[in-house]
Amino acid sequence: MAESKFENLKKIIAPAGVETESNYIKLGDKFVKVFFAFSYPRYLSSGWFDQIINLPNLFDISIFVSPVDTGLALKNLRKKAAQIESEISDQQEKGLVRDPMLETGLRDVETLRDSLQQAQEKMFNVGLYIAIYADTLEELSRLESQIVSMMEAKLVYIKPALFQQLDGLLSVMPLGEDKISINQPMNSGPISSFFPFVSEDLTSDEGILYGINRHNNSLVIFDRFSMENANQVVFAKAGAGKSYATKLEIIRSLMMDADVIVVDPENEYQRLAKSFGGSFFNISLSSHEHINPFDVPTVPEDESPSDVLRSHIVNLAGLLKLMLGKITAEEDSVLDRAITETYASREIVPGEDFSKTQAPLLQDLETVLKNLEGGKGMAERLYKFTKGSFGGFLNQPTNVDVENRLIVFSIRDLEDELRPIAMYVILNFIWNLIRAKTKKRIMIVDEAWWMMKYEESAAFLFGLAKRCRKYYLGLTTVTQDVEDFLRSPYGRPIITNSSIQLLLRQAPATIDIVAKAFGLTDAEKNYLLSSEVGTGLFFAGRRHIAIQIIASYFEDQIITTDPKQLLENKE
Repeated sequence: MAESKFENLKKIIAPAGVETESNYIKLGDKFVKVFFAFSYPRYLSSGWFDQIINLPNLFDISIFVSPVDTGLALKNLRKKAAQIESEISDQQEKGLVRDPMLETGLRDVETLRDSLQQAQEKMFNVGLYIAIYADTLEELSRLESQIVSMMEAKLVYIKPALFQQLDGLLSVMPLGEDKISINQPMNSGPISSFFPFVSEDLTSDEGILYGINRHNNSLVIFDRFSMENANQVVFAKAGAGKSYATKLEIIRSLMMDADVIVVDPENEYQRLAKSFGGSFFNISLSSHEHINPFDVPTVPEDESPSDVLRSHIVNLAGLLKLMLGKITAEEDSVLDRAITETYASREIVPGEDFSKTQAPLLQDLETVLKNLEGGKGMAERLYKFTKGSFGGFLNQPTNVDVENRLIVFSIRDLEDELRPIAMYVILNFIWNLIRAKTKKRIMIVDEAWWMMKYEESAAFLFGLAKRCRKYYLGLTTVTQDVEDFLRSPYGRPIITNSSIQLLLRQAPATIDIVAKAFGLTDAEKNYLLSSEVGTGLFFAGRRHIAIQIIASYFEDQIITTDPKQLLENKE
């Protein structure tokens, strides 16, 4: 009866059919190819197998380890040692130049004999089999080339199991049967390097504490400025702890002598700025703080005033296009001329010293456009930003004092229509500040998806990501709307220009988009769907770990946004 049930079970789980070729198998809609390892280097370092295991592809691996009787192993090693000594003796008698490989081999055999004799090591036969899966033969071939190349780079050589693909497939299934029996003798040390569950370690002597490594409970201490660039992206759904983690990084970065600048769309960083004596600027229609987008930036020592002015005019044109909406090619040309003439009216022209000249205002550009052929329509569209309902926003001289190590620009009280414009103005203002003096800084753009909704502001943010390394700046983009961020043509380039990524809990609707953008495995996808608040995946270059964000009691009191906890603190 039990045997009948087992047969029925096999029929249920078995595929409908298997098409076997000499070097691959078609299993349902999937193509499968099985490989075996037949040669290893003299030394196998710990974790050499980790790079293969962490590939974001579908594959199965079986490792068979069978013990070898120590007495038999010693007997074989004695024969091998005698054989090598005989070859060395023959070469000496013939007067040939000594062979270092033979002498090294003899030393290795003698060392292994001593370890076995003293019970420090044991001998095993090891078989390694890898089955890769793909939807097409072309994809299968590409994956094969990738794995073979990675293995050969470590001096581990593999071959496809020709005419034994079905036996190979059975060998990688969880049946515990080695159908191919291609084994290599190894002692305990090298075998331990096959252990597939090797966790990354991100503990260094410099940097700040990001959290706890959930793989091995070690501290994640890392210096973002040690990477090829110091940029970071933080993706998470609402309430997953992205702002909490970002504020924690701000506190610890301030202690490590880094200045911090924040673009805050929801006033989440006001308490933090107040607690640390930072500057908090509320940019709104009725606020007392103003930024004039026509301010000419301070000229860095290694740049010419003319180049700085031209670059500033290009950025200003991008802002005005964002304010005006779609414009024609003719209007674009007129706008460029109008900006140049507006600056010229204040004697701000290339080749002249304009460092102490008062900058024009938006209303000056409006006046110039009215008097230019083809510019009257754009002047009318600018009216609401000069004398209309948005007149108090951008048509004022700058009165923001930025001499502080922590600066927060809040745009919470701005209408949705003005938010992307405000972000553009603030980012341009910050960029000019950064270029004027190089020092260690971190710039954080929270809810960056607002910027990505508009081409001009998205392009500007991408430009920041590419250029900020030169100025010792690390850019952090934080967003919960992953889909809007990645839909922009600049979204993925910003990710690729960020050496550090922090992924916290994701929504089921966006997990596939995130997985594709970051090359996540199925296990990592499931982890991000079910992770608790403050836990996720931390990527630093090619290394990535599961992280838990942990704050001290006093840090938590400052950075928490939990309404219940905030009410308790007030009481």
